[in-house]
Amino acid sequence: MHFADPDMCSQSGGHDVELFVETPDYDLICTICQGVFRCPVRAACHHIFCKKCILQWLKRCRQQTCPCCRKPVNQSLIFVMFKLSKVIGRLKIKCKNKIRGCPHTLALSEQYCHSMSCLFELIPCPYQGCRAQLLRRDLDAHARHCEHWSQPCHMGCGTVLSHRTQAKHNCYRQLRHEYEARQRNHRAIAAALQRKMRRMQSTMADMKRQIGLICESLEVMDELEEVEEEDLGETSGSFSSSNSSSTAES
Repeated sequence: MHFADPDMCSQSGGHDVELFVETPDYDLICTICQGVFRCPVRAACHHIFCKKCILQWLKRCRQQTCPCCRKPVNQSLIFVMFKLSKVIGRLKIKCKNKIRGCPHTLALSEQYCHSMSCLFELIPCPYQGCRAQLLRRDLDAHARHCEHWSQPCHMGCGTVLSHRTQAKHNCYRQLRHEYEARQRNHRAIAAALQRKMRRMQSTMADMKRQIGLICESLEVMDELEEVEEEDLGETSGSFSSSNSSSTAES
């Protein structure tokens, strides 16, 4: 039984049949998307679908039924078929970049690893600002004339070079300029610190003078208190003597 929902086909969860070296067995074809199972799952009615396809189908279908037999389908009773996934993973496929010239055939399970190293993979230029799309094998040739190309100096001075500045770059001159700039910066910092120290020294001298004046004021106040106490003692003594004389005469 063939069943293909046009909307589902445009958002296929399965693998394109044309990708395989040999025509896949009919039992490996999803009846919803007509592609080879990707993450196959089995419903309670024993029909098998791509996981993405059946979940999308149930989301769109009001009655939550199997697209093949129309029996009710419970999402909690859908099981992933791991052994079938391994069988499908061993099927031979053509590289997706065959149209660009890649001659390799490989197991479906190796598709991702191969795409990360395939010389015919279309990739963006890695240099910031460049919008070129090119084959991985052409990347080195493109880098030789890309106006956005840049990389640190291979001598280790740390300068980032472009094609325009690479020919004029001189590590010794660059390092000397950086050294002189750092010296100027250090001198400026030292001068600022010296000015700050002078301000602090001036502030400390003012504080010492103020403390000295306060100490002198305290000493004067202590002396005045002593004089007042002596005067008070003498006055008290004179008053006591006068009282004694008056008592004796009486």
